[in-house]
Amino acid sequence: MGRHRKPSSVNIGRSSVIALSGLVPAGIVTVAGASDLDTAEQAAIQQSPGDDQDALGLRSQSLDEAVAHAMAKQGTVAPPVVKSVALPANREVANMPAGQLGVPGVAIAAYQNAERTLIAENPDCGMPWYLLAGIGRVESTHAFGGKADAEGNPLTPVYGPVLDGSLWGNNVIHDSDDGELDGLAGYDRAVGPMQFLPETWKRYAADGNGDGIADPQNLYDAALTAGKYLCAGNLNMRNTAQQTRAILRYNNSMAYVANVMAWANSYNTGVAPKPAELPRI
Repeated sequence: MGRHRKPSSVNIGRSSVIALSGLVPAGIVTVAGASDLDTAEQAAIQQSPGDDQDALGLRSQSLDEAVAHAMAKQGTVAPPVVKSVALPANREVANMPAGQLGVPGVAIAAYQNAERTLIAENPDCGMPWYLLAGIGRVESTHAFGGKADAEGNPLTPVYGPVLDGSLWGNNVIHDSDDGELDGLAGYDRAVGPMQFLPETWKRYAADGNGDGIADPQNLYDAALTAGKYLCAGNLNMRNTAQQTRAILRYNNSMAYVANVMAWANSYNTGVAPKPAELPRI
């Protein structure tokens, strides 16, 4: 499958261009190679009090019945609505203290929220928040330095370059969503602070803030979706080789992997990466 690279600047907003240091996630267009492996959520089984309860307050039932009940209950949860939400322009930047190395507070909250959710949904993946932060740093500098409101919505929508073949190294990606997510007809472009192509977003879209919507522009939704994407295929982020394989889905470049891992390690330790650890992508 074709892969593409993104130059050092991306379009922010529908009419302005602002320089960013991120890359369009090239591996996102090659999802056919990754199996649909979203791990089933573990569900707590709660029973209503009744005359046939045992001494622990639980109805008597076999383990198989309990599991069947939990899975049935889980299956009734509606998937989130996939869309980009139009928001007023007069919103204020989130007033949250920055973390290590200046990571915006709202971005850290989104990454750590994704970590907690994935621990519950897919503990075998072992996704740490700082790996998601490494992706977010390279892709959009955490929504252009944390220019997002308290709910995690960028003040100006984040878009990558148009994938029409006009930029060197970029694949041609024809429109897959009728402009629904990327606001563009004819060709696709990556969307949001974690830079997903529309087709891939629709496949992995997750609701990180619990509002019933999976918006690629929202930091909470984007961070959780990125985590799901990296974990797909039963990959284990505790294993360096598997972590590398996961990051390559974003961009088929070892320089890109080196940058993401360097920033991730720095956010974990508080020690800034050395120039040699950040090869040119």
